[in-house]
Amino acid sequence: MQSAIENTLDIEQIRRDFPVLDQTVNGRPLVYFDNAATNQKPLPVIHALTRYYEGYNANIHRGIHHLAEQATAAFEASRRAVQSFLNAKHWEEIIFTYGTTDGINLVAQTYGRRFLGKGDEIIISTMEHHSNIVPWQMLCEERGCILKVIPVDDNGELILEEYEKLLSERTKFVSVVHVSNSLGTINPVKTIIDLAHGVGAVVLIDGAQASSHLELDVQALDTDFYVFSAHKLYGPTGMGVLYGKKEILDAMPPYRGGGEMIKEVTFEKTTYNDLPYKFEAGTPNIADVVAVKTALEYMAGLGKENIAAHEHDLLQYATEQLSELEGLRIIGQAKHKIGVISWVMDGIHHQDTGVILDQQGIAVRTGHHCCQPLMQRFGITGTTRASFAVYNTKDEVDRLVTGLRRVQKMML
Repeated sequence: MQSAIENTLDIEQIRRDFPVLDQTVNGRPLVYFDNAATNQKPLPVIHALTRYYEGYNANIHRGIHHLAEQATAAFEASRRAVQSFLNAKHWEEIIFTYGTTDGINLVAQTYGRRFLGKGDEIIISTMEHHSNIVPWQMLCEERGCILKVIPVDDNGELILEEYEKLLSERTKFVSVVHVSNSLGTINPVKTIIDLAHGVGAVVLIDGAQASSHLELDVQALDTDFYVFSAHKLYGPTGMGVLYGKKEILDAMPPYRGGGEMIKEVTFEKTTYNDLPYKFEAGTPNIADVVAVKTALEYMAGLGKENIAAHEHDLLQYATEQLSELEGLRIIGQAKHKIGVISWVMDGIHHQDTGVILDQQGIAVRTGHHCCQPLMQRFGITGTTRASFAVYNTKDEVDRLVTGLRRVQKMML
């Protein structure tokens, strides 16, 4: 029986907005359950991209002709839209990047190099994506900092008591994921931020998985940095956002040198541009920045709370159905999760599971999900992961369960 939220959203009508879903794979209708890697794009976003290239493609900020002014206005309108989406205090606090990874690296290579040094401690968590591990390891090797890690319990939740023990006057930076990409765990980031600020540390929150599922308010969180990627909230690939508090961004040196990030260049000296342009060297990803405004408007039109409720309904249903499969073990049983479910099956490698499901037209993600330390914590090499979006249905979950029964029949 359908839930009330499905009736509210009219999922079949929404599915018609996503042309990629209307196809067969290996002779079966496509079931797309790889949304944590990237979700599909609705027609309004696709049309926003084509309108830019067909109607006002031009480089921005420097031109005075009509197309350049039109492109600049659309580009900066997206900045204001993101400011509203995050409830940032100032529009200058929104830096356009090429994705979450780029944003984390920007902070590590600018704030980290300027303000962190030998003996300073950086805290991350066991459930981090490699993108929120490797940049800090690189910084520690270069600057002599010390990396510390918050442990995870058997349910896939951070052990906050252990986090508190790690905090000290030596803690200078904390960087944690808002939502785990591999487990779906929603972390108590407000508490993490407040505790870090209590010892004078600066905090970055990786919002790659949270941005399309949770209501965000960077002022209420009081986070110093927040990063996310557009392609995980129904927007284009290759475009992301770094939010930073204005006073912190002002104190950071530029990340890259080139056009737009300068005020004046001579062979003797260069003076840098104001925020946010100080961090946006070169010709940016204009079309995709323009289209992200449309993606945010699309989500707002559906209602973010409605999307989240629908995905939670699917998660509950999938958890119940998969739990009935003998030999299947769900990895990550946190009390608070988004629509991500990962599992292992006795005697069956996750890659074999993915291949056989693909033969049935079902797209899932297999492997370590760029979270190898987390997989090691659970004593596994990887999982099969299904992740849900607004266009997914319970019928598709039923097809997944049927597909997994076929996997077991073939492999055992």
